[in-house]
Amino acid sequence: MDDLFDGVVGHAGVIGLLQRDVAAPAHAYLFVGPHGVGKATVARLFAAGIACGDDPKCRRRVVRGLHPDVILVEPDGRSAITVEQARNTVALANLAPVEGERKIFVLEEGGAMNDEAANALLKTLEEPTASTIFIVIAESEDDLPETVASRCRTVVFGRVPEIEVAVGLHGLGVDEERADQAARISGGRPGLAISLATRADVAEFRNVWMSVPLRVSEHPGDGYKLADDVMLAAEPLLAALKERQVEEAASLEAEGGLSRAVEQRQARELKRATTALHVSGLEILAGFYRDVAAAQLGATIRNPDIPAPALTRVSPRRALHSADRVLEAIEAIEANQRPQLALAALFVDIGGS
Repeated sequence: MDDLFDGVVGHAGVIGLLQRDVAAPAHAYLFVGPHGVGKATVARLFAAGIACGDDPKCRRRVVRGLHPDVILVEPDGRSAITVEQARNTVALANLAPVEGERKIFVLEEGGAMNDEAANALLKTLEEPTASTIFIVIAESEDDLPETVASRCRTVVFGRVPEIEVAVGLHGLGVDEERADQAARISGGRPGLAISLATRADVAEFRNVWMSVPLRVSEHPGDGYKLADDVMLAAEPLLAALKERQVEEAASLEAEGGLSRAVEQRQARELKRATTALHVSGLEILAGFYRDVAAAQLGATIRNPDIPAPALTRVSPRRALHSADRVLEAIEAIEANQRPQLALAALFVDIGGS
């Protein structure tokens, strides 16, 4: 099993725990952590280890969603896992495995489970059959009813240190400079970093966001124009994900596994990746203002490539106010406010402060 998690960047503690659990897993796990840190990837590999042992062909079927004993439970449409899906899951959980000794249910968007669905699933989590394992994935325990979360073994995925992400990417064959750039932009999210590492546009994305403080103004029209510019800067980086999705769809179609559910999952995946890039850009911007305050107060700066004149454009107090506003914009975007509106409002505010 030593090679089960090969290619996973970071999370050494989590990987060690799961490697020990493969032979005798708990009946239910809750994987929690920010989007893009690799929870779903690790969950599929863990499920592959449980279902397949050391059989590489079997593992590949699990990872591709083609194994009959590893069932992906995904939202019906683009909103929530419904009570009907939960009841169907319960019914399947009572059936014997098809190929192996265990049947594994992976809820990659467990946070999208509504209360009725959670209640329908609860009894199965409380009194599982010996052959049934659940892996629920969410960004936070708070995304699930406490009754569900408390029945699971919680595994926490944190953000991975930038240097660790860069070293991991380099180990995957990414050249050192691009690995460093992707690690810096990813904000500790290895899954996002791996996607970014294939693009030559990574440095330009950061340059666009670092130019924001020199371009903001109090005029709403300028705010909307700048919002459009930073959103467009994310598009080339999303191309890698879109290309992978096209390849996945073509492969699944050839194998008879392409479905509406796969298309909907890809749409949600693209939306989450877009949000992660907007948040990463805002974190770059917050880092700029943090360095402005640090430079003027005698502390160490984290972005040595910022020109010295830019570090004195605003006072430390104004810089900290701007950083606080950036964090508020992150919260707004993560709460599904339209990015263009949230970004334009931010840029006008910090431009007029």
